Amino acid sequence: MKLTQSFIQENKENFLNELLELLKIPSISADAKYTGDVSNAAEQVANYLTKAGADKIEICKTVGHPIVYGEKIIDPSLPTVLVYGHYDVQPADPLELWTSPAFEPVIKKTEIHPEGAIFARGSCDDKGQMFMHLKAFEAMMKTNELPCNVKFMIEGEEEIGSTNLAIFVKENHERLKADIILVSDTGMLSNDTPSITTGLRGLSYVEVEVTGPNRDLHSGLYGGCVANPINVLTKMIASLHDEDNHITIPGFYDDVVELSAEERAEMAKAPFSAEAYNKALDMEDVYGEKGYSTPERGAIRPTLDVNGIWGGYTGEGAKTVIPSKAYAKISMRLVPNQTPDEITALFQNHFESIAPKGIRVKVNPHHGGFPVVTPIDSIGYEAASKAYETTFGKKPIPVRSGGSIPIIAMFEKELGLKTVMMGFGLDSDAIHSPNEHFGLFNFYKGIETIPYFFKNFTELMK
Repeated sequence: MKLTQSFIQENKENFLNELLELLKIPSISADAKYTGDVSNAAEQVANYLTKAGADKIEICKTVGHPIVYGEKIIDPSLPTVLVYGHYDVQPADPLELWTSPAFEPVIKKTEIHPEGAIFARGSCDDKGQMFMHLKAFEAMMKTNELPCNVKFMIEGEEEIGSTNLAIFVKENHERLKADIILVSDTGMLSNDTPSITTGLRGLSYVEVEVTGPNRDLHSGLYGGCVANPINVLTKMIASLHDEDNHITIPGFYDDVVELSAEERAEMAKAPFSAEAYNKALDMEDVYGEKGYSTPERGAIRPTLDVNGIWGGYTGEGAKTVIPSKAYAKISMRLVPNQTPDEITALFQNHFESIAPKGIRVKVNPHHGGFPVVTPIDSIGYEAASKAYETTFGKKPIPVRSGGSIPIIAMFEKELGLKTVMMGFGLDSDAIHSPNEHFGLFNFYKGIETIPYFFKNFTELMK
């Protein structure tokens, strides 16, 4: 890999400039007005795959946003790595909280990233991390050091549930045939402590609509006489947790797999500073389920959170009304062995049952995903661990992440393949938030580490 690493060092500036161009495209999959931008991002990814040396590149149309496919089969007898990533991004709102425009990427130095970080929507999730694989592949191709076959599947709907990716995978089993799936859409503990994600929480996402009177009412004439949907909704939501922050939905915890004392003790070995955690979030203290540590609450315990709530008049000045409707978006993170359909049904039944008379409740399920745990005794994990050890000088720690990547479970079900999650982002990178960023150290370290995974995996598969 010496030639590959030399090529990477010589082309760092080019790699960065190309990523900055991709980050300028507002490929927001959730908003229809950005459909053209999402398509432009897909074309850009396809162009970069062409430049890197991939074959059979195709922008595969779906009923939604396209999937970019490419491959390089150097020898059918060699192992094949299927690389997954996504080029779509979250909405940038609230725009006023960004210190620089979300789609005008800039490099800024921070306390955690003294060498600089790329500030832009999608810089870490997932354009920057996906782009590491394209550049690592390009480096191996240009130096004739690609040790095995590789296939790329880069989608444009991860942030809205990957519905059409699931259809694409089901219809393309032969095309996607591989030995392992490699993903960089997660993070690591710190730049000094590399880690590999070995577990992800699942997801149940719903939107609720609460309706009271048939129209907005004058709050003076009707106040105190009719149920106010906003007041009712907030009370209903508040009742979903008890005083110990346990979720009160009947049956919610029935299938939760509790970790043993030994497993929790192993988790506790990962470095964690409560002081640094609170400082980074500008909080006096943490908040969560009684009986569990902060790392445990964020990885091995299920949650229920309100992601948005609205209703009534929110414009400038005053408008004294009792609104007809109120709304909320709610996400529930799931752990083994919870299933999204069952949890969604439990939520719906309970939420409807606690509505007072005079109020109508409608629960609209959105996308969901299954939790997943990957083995640490596999060839894929060993190949990744050795790769990190080569570039970081220390073995990575296996950790479970609180996030969700629903397609990981789908890949295993449909393709029969395990996934290795080699993430290089940090918790402090503000993904999904204003001022998302990705450290230059992390970007380049990912490009340097990925080729060693290919080398190690190929050797271990012999």
